[in-house]
Amino acid sequence: MQSALFNRQPDDKPYLIAGPCSAETEEQVLDTCQRLAATGKVQALRAGIWKPRTKPGGFEGVGTKGLPWLKKASELTGLPIAVEVATAKHVEDCLAFGVDILWVGARTTGNPFSVQEIANVLRGVQVPVLVKNPIHPELELWVGAVERLQKAGLEQVGLIHRGFSSYGNTDFRNAPMWHLPIEMKRRHPDMPMLCDPSHICGRRDTLFTVAQQALNLGFEGNMIESHQDPDAAWSDAKQQITPEVLRDLIEGLVWRHETTNQREFLTALSGLREQINQIDAEIIQLLGRRMGVAEKIGQYKKENDITILQTSRWNEVLERAQRQGSSVGLTHGFVEQYLAAVHLESINRQNSVMEQ
Repeated sequence: MQSALFNRQPDDKPYLIAGPCSAETEEQVLDTCQRLAATGKVQALRAGIWKPRTKPGGFEGVGTKGLPWLKKASELTGLPIAVEVATAKHVEDCLAFGVDILWVGARTTGNPFSVQEIANVLRGVQVPVLVKNPIHPELELWVGAVERLQKAGLEQVGLIHRGFSSYGNTDFRNAPMWHLPIEMKRRHPDMPMLCDPSHICGRRDTLFTVAQQALNLGFEGNMIESHQDPDAAWSDAKQQITPEVLRDLIEGLVWRHETTNQREFLTALSGLREQINQIDAEIIQLLGRRMGVAEKIGQYKKENDITILQTSRWNEVLERAQRQGSSVGLTHGFVEQYLAAVHLESINRQNSVMEQ
């Protein structure tokens, strides 16, 4: 089956997968899915069938008996259904009930053994499979999961960005770390990517902002959890919204295209990009000169038996740069991340001098 997500045209509206975090009862699944279909905004339905939790004892999904409920929802609405799989048995059960789209969850993506098990059972089966990023910000695990599925012969492999675990993070349930999905899109430009604002936000009030940012970055759409009565949901109640609230959220989103044929726009954009290219070239040249000075400092430190790292000097550089950055509209966070990278390269250069 060729999923519409993998056969998109330039003017297609954003792809939306929606449904409850967990399938709880047949009535809940059917009511939610039919109300979602009535919005006219949903391209595929979802529901968690197997829901292993961080700690045992809570609701962990209804299991295979929920698959007929989703299948019936598909028959009533005419929409395809999507289910998360974590084991070969999950895959076999989903295929037996005609599930249209599978996705690999974050915990599973981080385990190459589990991904390989799924890939093995899917060998020779052409079903769309979406791969969520791993819980921890390790890009190569995400890449590896995709490659295992592709090597099993799967032609329709896509991506889901659901954020990453981050210590000390308070704004999000899972920090977006947008630079990681951006890098993933750079490596796989033809692979569709959806965003999962529900798991990034962990709460309803910020879903719109994250969903819009994903579209601004060129994602093909979103996966958003929706429940007939969110406050009564058996899992992740705070991040779910009703089908009607979801409809309003989707209607407020702005869908932007990656490019256009308008000559005036393309000419103006080309000129601005050339300015960026020139500035980037100047920055690279300046960084090269900076590293040359750092190597000279390393030589003086070596000759005088001085340590490479001097914390007071680093604090002085950082504080001065943040003051200068604020004066030209740069955030402290950006300046700190940029200088941290520059500082690390300087340390590596000086260490190389020390070892000569």
